[in-house]
Amino acid sequence: MTVTPPRPLSQSAGASDLDRRVQSFLVRHRNDWHDMNVPDVDGRSLHQLSLKHRYRRAVEIGTSTGHSGIWIAWALSKTGGKLITIDIDARRHGIAVANFREAGLADYIDARLGDAHEIVPGLQEPIDFVFSDADKDWYTRYLEALGPKLRAGGCFTAHNVSSSGMNGISEFLTHVRALPDGETTIDTSSSAGISITYKR
Repeated sequence: MTVTPPRPLSQSAGASDLDRRVQSFLVRHRNDWHDMNVPDVDGRSLHQLSLKHRYRRAVEIGTSTGHSGIWIAWALSKTGGKLITIDIDARRHGIAVANFREAGLADYIDARLGDAHEIVPGLQEPIDFVFSDADKDWYTRYLEALGPKLRAGGCFTAHNVSSSGMNGISEFLTHVRALPDGETTIDTSSSAGISITYKR
């Protein structure tokens, strides 16, 4: 996969030292995101969603080694928010924490090592934004746990929804499209696909 580096922030008006640090980090590591990380184009989509709506309290289920978390937390650094990100794998968690620190975003991220099945139901409201990218057969359960805690205008996103053959994806899409207080679209910027559900 060919990854296009982010446009140098020095060309953007108002770029901060943190912007330049994150951008430099992403350029240095642009070929390092394997191990179940999102592609660059999906990271950008998550960043833009969070920034556009000024989300502040975000949850990520499935940290991997931190690519999506960096894009989300970068947006939250501008809104005064913070990301809670969860992963069950100690190796991936350790790499992600190191990446968050190197990118300069550690202060905007609460990285939790543990089982999302146990952690997610205990998360407190209000929540503005959710990105689900862990076990697909639990997507519907994560939505059921966090949907009621999403504020009006908040957003629940899920990765790999274009892979309808994956266990749980069809069930999840049927469920999310039937929500009486939700409006769902699919971002197909990458072949993986991201479902985007806004809470009315």
